Amino acid sequence: MSLYTHWACFDCRKSFAKDGSETPRKCPECTKPMIDMGAYFEPPRRLSKKRWEMMKVLADYGYRFNTKDSKIYIQNRILQAKNPRVVDVIERIELEKQRDKRNLEMKIINVAHKIFATILLLLCAAFVVDAQITAIRAGKIVDPETGAVSNNQIILIEGRNIKAIGADVKIPAGATVIDLSKQTVLPGLFDAHTHLCMNMQHKRHAGSYYFTTLRDSTGTRAIQGVANARSMLEHGFTTVRDIGNAGNYADTDLRMAIEQELVPGPTIINAGRIIAPYGGQFQMQPDRRDLGNPEYLYADTRDELKKAVRENIHYGARVIKLVVDDQQYIYSADDIKYVIEEARLAGLKVAAHCWSEKGARNAAEAGVDSIEHGVELNDEILAIAKRNNVALVPTPFTETDAREGGNPGGNKEVDRRWFADPVKRAYKAGVTLVFGPDVIFSTKEYPRGRLSIETIDNWKEAGIPPLTILQALTTNAAKLLGVEKIRGFLKVGMRADIVAVKDNPLDKIETLKMVNFVMKNGKIFKQNK
Repeated sequence: MSLYTHWACFDCRKSFAKDGSETPRKCPECTKPMIDMGAYFEPPRRLSKKRWEMMKVLADYGYRFNTKDSKIYIQNRILQAKNPRVVDVIERIELEKQRDKRNLEMKIINVAHKIFATILLLLCAAFVVDAQITAIRAGKIVDPETGAVSNNQIILIEGRNIKAIGADVKIPAGATVIDLSKQTVLPGLFDAHTHLCMNMQHKRHAGSYYFTTLRDSTGTRAIQGVANARSMLEHGFTTVRDIGNAGNYADTDLRMAIEQELVPGPTIINAGRIIAPYGGQFQMQPDRRDLGNPEYLYADTRDELKKAVRENIHYGARVIKLVVDDQQYIYSADDIKYVIEEARLAGLKVAAHCWSEKGARNAAEAGVDSIEHGVELNDEILAIAKRNNVALVPTPFTETDAREGGNPGGNKEVDRRWFADPVKRAYKAGVTLVFGPDVIFSTKEYPRGRLSIETIDNWKEAGIPPLTILQALTTNAAKLLGVEKIRGFLKVGMRADIVAVKDNPLDKIETLKMVNFVMKNGKIFKQNK
């Protein structure tokens, strides 16, 4: 290693060093005397103006800068002991050195970030170049928003989005071609009222999901959710809103597992734990006050309501679910407005379980995004709901449920009173209708997806037109869930969530019960030959 002799000119603020020989005592540029800075085992660095000025002060006091020489080191220590000014300047120089070091580190980090960003852009560009192109030959395409039917269309899909759609779209060389020329193609279906992480067993739980919550752990329910999610996707449901009854956030775990592609399933908008007045939907007994947890978050004051909303958001909820009126004490319109305001601060919507006329009125006046069930709706409440853009998610009462519960035919009159009647009047009043059958059980013969889609029979029996049913299953639901900019429509730039059926559902709505093709995010999940 070479030894450098340093000389500095504080007028020109320049230093000179030469390996193995002595530098002239006068500055080559201004000819003024230079100061001996000592010997270093490295060449001089470029210094800031401020550093030069501080070093000039030290040099004027006779300070030498070669601390590797023990004799000079002792002289400098004596100088520091005699003159506090020297100590102050040395400390300031050290601070400058530390600042320079931090600045250098930040520059290195910034350069590393730029390099990383460049690599990421190159990888993204490579992905776009190599993205799989899929072309679907569709015999018919139904637009649920308008009811329009287009024949002999080509849907071009790049990655997970729709790139082009039309009769004259050219299929690129090398594209994967899917022949649905004898099928009717439409957007993926929505179920806006699911409980995927609950499997009530009629005999084991005596027809009460209260016993389900006591006997099935959150882990068990998450596994049940995996099976139910797969079934929903198999039956054409590419997006669902899962609104509670999932134990200790099993629905969040299920949503994340699907998003990470660990398990197949629809896109999930989940509610976490249901917020409710004390007791939730159960009748507790005072010796076992904890049996309603973790199914519900009890909230009876404004502070408790705020905390419940925030706790749900923290643990992964994407929508807030309120039980308004399953106790003698119910949430007021002002209570509900407070929850709506708090939820909207985080961009979340609010769904309100309403089983009474008063509860539904409070929810409609508060302006929730949707009323669930709505079994006791009168025309005045429906008018309020329409005025405040409140959607209705009615829940049918099925013969399958009655039969599994050992009461064949027991739901016929209940369905007429609590589903068909309010749905007819809501349709007549112009209230937005959204599909969500509230299925909480499944069997080997009747998996969750089948049970859900078969409830279109209840809608048909209630006299609801096929186009309205189809809108409830697609476009209306997409708007309610807040995903209408990316899902629910077959348009350029939207996610390629696509299903195909044999017949035109506008002519034969029950054809939706036999989905032959399912694509979610541009990936084929089901394709019957």
